[in-house]
Amino acid sequence: SGINAEWPYGRDFQHYYITNNLRGMVFYFSTVVDGREYVVYMGRDKMENEDLLRWGWPEDVWFHVDKLSSAHVYLRLNKGEGVDAIPKELVDQCCQLVKANSIQGCKMAAVDVVYTPYPNLKKTGDMVAGQVGFHKNKRVVKVNVEKNNEV
Repeated sequence: SGINAEWPYGRDFQHYYITNNLRGMVFYFSTVVDGREYVVYMGRDKMENEDLLRWGWPEDVWFHVDKLSSAHVYLRLNKGEGVDAIPKELVDQCCQLVKANSIQGCKMAAVDVVYTPYPNLKKTGDMVAGQVGFHKNKRVVKVNVEKNNEV
């Protein structure tokens, strides 16, 4: 299940964008939490969100501001890690990224953010660029996020 097609570039979105001479490259960040390194990818617009959606990995976790337009943020977990074991600090960082990169959400004191494993994302042909649904709503986690000026 999931949306992943065969990805020939390993875990590296940067290599794909450079090799294929695309218009730009999605943002990506490295962070270390509890002694473990993680990579976070972020689409700046609906087309980059579509790129991320197309090339996600089973160990990715997708974050988005609920019911508002926002960046798509993908947290790449390390092999063997699950959504339930993501450190709270890392969840907070990803939530703050989507909130700060939402045209409406960044102006609000608090928003709800949803996150789910990448394989739970569902994309159908009638959806516009950047729009997704879920295979199983029970696998979607919702958290309330207040503004953090450090992002």
